[in-house]
Order: sequence, then structure tokens, then C-alpha cells
Amino acid sequence: MSATANWSYTAIATIWRKLEGTDEYGDPLGYAEPEQILCDYEGGLSKRVGSLGAEIVVKNTVWTEFSLADAGDYLLIGASTEVDPVVAGADEVRQVIRYADTFDRLTDDYAILTGV
Repeated sequence: MSATANWSYTAIATIWRKLEGTDEYGDPLGYAEPEQILCDYEGGLSKRVGSLGAEIVVKNTVWTEFSLADAGDYLLIGASTEVDPVVAGADEVRQVIRYADTFDRLTDDYAILTGV
């Protein structure tokens, strides 16, 4: 963990990573056991309704050094042991952005963006 992450990533989030492969409808085969990760976060808007319907927008941005998140996973701010991410109230990961560890060059940082 970089020196910056050591003092900034003090919150806990839970992530459910989707299993490899899809069923005949293109849906994930399920999700792995929930994992807790260290992070920091910021809330945002969750839905915008316009004349053409509803638009998905960013709900939460989570900053972390956890490098295994991917679109289609589920993430919840806080700790959870619930095996079903939907029952737990988690939001779907829409995008993961990688940032360089500018100061220490030890571990890159990631912004995990969720939407509903």
C-alpha cells in the first residue's frame, strides 16, 4: 500500500466479482463470495429522467488500490457478508479507471464507478 493510500483509503466497501462465463441469455453465471476492500468514496446522482426515458448516470465513485474490479461486478459501500449482491443493496460496477501511483510508484489507484 502506498503512503498516500495508507491514510486516505480508510473506509470499507464490499465487492462481488462476477464469475467467468455467461448463460444462454448472456447473463453472468453468478458472483464470487463477497470481498471487503479498503477505499474512499464519493456519492453522486443515480438516475436522470428525460423526454426519451431514463438515463443511467454515476451513483458512486470509489477510489481504491483494489485492481480486480471489472464492469458487471457489484459494489456496496460498507461491509456485507450477504452472498447475493442485489439482496445486499449493491450497485453494478459500470466502469473502472486506472490511475498511476504518482508519488510512490508502488501500486496504482483505481476509480470504480457504479450506476443503477
